[in-house]
Amino acid sequence: MSMDRRYQVVAKQIIGLIDSGEFSPGSRLPGERELAERLGVSRVTIREAEIALEAQGYIAVKTGSGVYVCPRLPNDLSALADIDAFELTTVRAVVEGESAALAALNMSPAALEVLEETVRVMSGNDEEAEAADERFHLLIAENSGSPIIEHFVRSLWRMRNEAPHVVQVYSNVCKSGFEDRVAEHGAVLDAIRNHDPNAARLAMREHFSRLFEAMLAAEETQAIVHLRRKALEHRHRFKLSVQHNVA
Repeated sequence: MSMDRRYQVVAKQIIGLIDSGEFSPGSRLPGERELAERLGVSRVTIREAEIALEAQGYIAVKTGSGVYVCPRLPNDLSALADIDAFELTTVRAVVEGESAALAALNMSPAALEVLEETVRVMSGNDEEAEAADERFHLLIAENSGSPIIEHFVRSLWRMRNEAPHVVQVYSNVCKSGFEDRVAEHGAVLDAIRNHDPNAARLAMREHFSRLFEAMLAAEETQAIVHLRRKALEHRHRFKLSVQHNVA
């Protein structure tokens, strides 16, 4: 296992200990030597894992004092109720485009096989396909070699799945266009397989460009339907008013 992969595994083990409550918010983590002995790795690997965890907001390093577990943010996203789906998609295009470019340079053959499987599952057009879509994007972030980008991508996907307005807008476009989505993800996959970062970045951004246009079209359709409904209501009230006056 490479040093990069080893520290990522160790970081996830520490996150598990934090989530389980063994390392509670505000508590001080054991020293590097103790953690290294407990997890069976070198102190260098522990240090790399802690750098990644600090970037993701799990821990804070206080010079001369030690490493402390940070308080976690609340699980609900009620404060993000007004987040704009179009702005989120724009940010995703930029961040995930760079994520794909880095993955083209860093993804291992084993991870590439898993990525290929997600694209195969995605063609099923069902709940498993939706899960495979998310896994595709997260897997790329996990193999970008950048813990910060991985953290950002996970945060963006959390907003995509939980922020009310975003969920509504995305649901209007994700029930169709599966063939386009599979082809777009396939283009990203091909670029990563060919270790071509520029092509991977472009393919990911084109994927989000198509999604953005589909979202705009859905919004326009909804607006037209709303206007027609209002027009019918006005016409109905007008007829009732005229009939009443004639009577």
